[in-house]
Amino acid sequence: MTNEKAHWQACLVSCALNFFRLDYISCLLTVISTVMVGRRMWHGWIVAGINSVIICWIAVQTSQTGFIPANLFCLALYGYNIVKWRTSVKT
Repeated sequence: MTNEKAHWQACLVSCALNFFRLDYISCLLTVISTVMVGRRMWHGWIVAGINSVIICWIAVQTSQTGFIPANLFCLALYGYNIVKWRTSVKT
C-alpha cells in the first residue's frame, strides 16, 4: 500500500510542477528582484532568495545538480546583503 501512496504523491508533485511551470516563475522572479535591487529596495534580496530556492528545486527535479552549489552560494550572499542593507538603513 505504501508504494501506491508514494506513486500517487509523485504523480501529484509532477502535475503541480507542470501546472505552475517553475521555470517561468523563476524567470519572473529574476526580473522582479533585479528591478527591486536596482531601485535600492532591500526586499529584492528576499525575492532573489526565493528564486534561488526555486532554481535549486528545479535542479533536483531535473538532475542538474551543478546549479545547486551556485544557488546555495547566492543564498548566503543574499543573506549577507540583507543584513548589510538593513543595518545601513537604520544608521
